[in-house]
Amino acid sequence: MSRKPTRTLPEVNSKGKPKADMKSLVRTVKKLFEFYPRLAPLTCVCILFSAIVSAIPSLFLQKVLTVIGEWASSGNWEAAKPVIGKYIKILASMYVLSMISMTVYTQLMAIMTQGFLNKMRQEVFSGMQDLPIRYFDTNKTGDIMSHYTNDIDTLRQLISQSLPTLIQSLAIVITVFVIMLYFSVWLTLILVFGVICMFFVSKKIGGGAGKYFVLQQRSVAATEGYIQEMMNGQKVVKVFNHERESIEQFDKLNDRLFNDSMKANAYANTLGPIIINIGNVLYVLLALIGGMLLLLGVPNLSLSGKVLDITILVPFLNMAKQFTGNVNTLSQQVNTIVMASAGAQRVFSLVDQPPEPDNGYVTLVNANIAPDGTITESEERTGHWAWRHPHGDGTLTYTELKGDVRMVDVDFAYEEGIEVLHNISVYAEPGQKVAFVGATGAGKTTITNLINRFYDIADGKIRYDGINVNKIKKADLRRSLGLVLQDTNLFTGTVMDNIRYGRLEATDEECMKAAKLAGADDFITRLPQGYETELTNNGANLSQGQRQLIAIARAAVADPPVMILDEATSSIDTRTEAIVQRGMDKLMEGRTVFVIAHRLSTVMNSDVIMVLDYGKIIERGNHEKLIAEKGVYYQLYTGAFELE
Repeated sequence: MSRKPTRTLPEVNSKGKPKADMKSLVRTVKKLFEFYPRLAPLTCVCILFSAIVSAIPSLFLQKVLTVIGEWASSGNWEAAKPVIGKYIKILASMYVLSMISMTVYTQLMAIMTQGFLNKMRQEVFSGMQDLPIRYFDTNKTGDIMSHYTNDIDTLRQLISQSLPTLIQSLAIVITVFVIMLYFSVWLTLILVFGVICMFFVSKKIGGGAGKYFVLQQRSVAATEGYIQEMMNGQKVVKVFNHERESIEQFDKLNDRLFNDSMKANAYANTLGPIIINIGNVLYVLLALIGGMLLLLGVPNLSLSGKVLDITILVPFLNMAKQFTGNVNTLSQQVNTIVMASAGAQRVFSLVDQPPEPDNGYVTLVNANIAPDGTITESEERTGHWAWRHPHGDGTLTYTELKGDVRMVDVDFAYEEGIEVLHNISVYAEPGQKVAFVGATGAGKTTITNLINRFYDIADGKIRYDGINVNKIKKADLRRSLGLVLQDTNLFTGTVMDNIRYGRLEATDEECMKAAKLAGADDFITRLPQGYETELTNNGANLSQGQRQLIAIARAAVADPPVMILDEATSSIDTRTEAIVQRGMDKLMEGRTVFVIAHRLSTVMNSDVIMVLDYGKIIERGNHEKLIAEKGVYYQLYTGAFELE
C-alpha cells in the first residue's frame, strides 16, 4: 500500500525559492528567554554595555585633541595634564568594566547555548514520543535524525555567535551614528549614502547566499537520510552486488550538497570583501570631503554647535571606520540567520507535529475479584486486571479484563479513497487463538495495527471486553496487549535489560522465568556473561532466532491477557521453531491470541483461521473445517497456491 510522505521542508516565496522563516527565528529567541528568564536579559545588558563602551572612545579622543590644541596654543602644559589624565582614567575604567562584562557574557552564553540545545533536544524527543505511528511510516529515519544533528546545530551557531554579534554590532552602529550626528550632520549624510549602497549590495548577494544555505539544509537532510538507509541495508546491498549503484546514488546526493554549499559559501565569501572595500572607499571619500570642507570653511551643521575642525574630523573618521566595520559584521550574519531560519523551521515543524490524539477515559487498573464476582481496585499488582469505566452520570463501574476482542464491519484506508480493509468482522473470545493467513498486502498486519489503535478505523466498531476501544486510553489499551513482531528491535544494554523492557518493575527472577517460558534460557545461560551479556547494534552479536526468542521473552514478562504474534517465528529455523512453539503454547495458555503467519504449521491448532485476500475475509473456520471445504486455505495447505 502506498503512503505519501509528509516532508518538513523550508517554505518558498512567490518565485518558488526557499525563504527564511522569521517566525521560527523569533520563536527561537522567545524560547531562549523562556528557558532563561534571568540569564538572557543579564547577558543582553552585558553585551550592550560592552558595545557602548567600545563605541565612545571617539568622544574622549575629540576632547583630548581639543585640550592638546589649547595647550599647543597657550603652552600651558600644567593646565592640560590633569584634564588629559582624568579622561585617560575614565576611559581605562570603562575598558576594565567592558572587559569584565565581555567575560561575563561569554560565560553566560556558553551556559545558555548548551542549555538551550539540551532543552530543545529534550522537547523534540519528548514530542516525538507522542507522535502517531503514521508519522514514522511516512518520514525517513535519516531525515528525522537530521533534526537532532544538523538543524539543531544551526541554532547553536545562531545563539552562541550570531545573536551576540547582532546585538553588539547593532548597539555600536546606533551609538556611533548618534555621536557622528552630534559632531557633523553633513559628513553623517555622506556616510548614510555609503551605507545605503552597502545595504543594496548585501541584499543582492546575501539573498543569493540565503537561498543556497536553505537548499544546503535540505540537501544535508537528504544525504544523511540516504547514508542511514545504506547503513541499515548493507547486507542487501552486498547480496545483490549494488555497491556501485549505491555509490552512484550517493554521489548524486553528495554533488547536490556540494553545489548548494559551494554556491552558498561563494556568495557569502564574496559579500565580505565587497562590503569592506566599500567601507574603505567611503573612508577615503569622507577624508577628502572633510578636508575640503575645512579648507573652504563651510559652516558645520551639528547637534553640538561646534565648528568643523581637525579635532572633529579625526575622531569622525575613526567612527566612520568603526561604523562601516560593524555594518559589514551585520551583513555577514545574514547567512547564519538564513541557515538558522531553515534549521529552526525544520526543528519546530517536528515540535509542532500534532500528537497522537487520545480521547479515551477508560483506564486499566489492578483488581481484586471476590468469589461473588465483585471487583475492587488495588494499588498493588494482583495478577488480575479490570477496566475502570467512569460514566457521564458520575457512576463508576469495573469490568474484568478477559481478552474478548470483537471487530464488527470494519473499514480502513491508509489514504483516502484507497481502501485496505473492507467489512472485516472478527470475534475473538477469551482464551481463543485466532489466526490470519493470506498474501502479503492482504491486510493481516493492518488488523493488528487497528486493535492497537496505531491507526483508527474509518467505519465499524472494535470492542474490547464490550467496551469501544475509542473510549479506552491508548496507553492502557496497549499495556493490555503483548506484541511480538517479525522485525525484532533490541536495545543497547544487557539481555536482562531487554527482557525487562516488557515490564520495567519486573524482578530478575520474573525475567528469567519469562525467558524459560519462551525457550530462551538455554542459549542465554551459554552466553559469555549470561543474562548480563551486553547487546549492541540491535543484538548483532546474536542470531536472528536468538533475537526473536528474547523478543518473545520480553512479551512474556509483560504478562498481557492478549497476545499479537506478527510473523513471530518466520525468522527462526525449524529446530528453533519447535522450541519456540512449545514456549509459545505455554505463553498462550489462558490468553486471547492473534497470530499472523506464513507457515501454516504454526496456525493449524488455532480455534479460528481467517483467510484474507485484498482486504476481505474470504474464508473462516478451524483447520479441519477449511480443509474439508477445499477452498483457498486447502490449496495453500496442499501447495497448490503460494501465499505470495
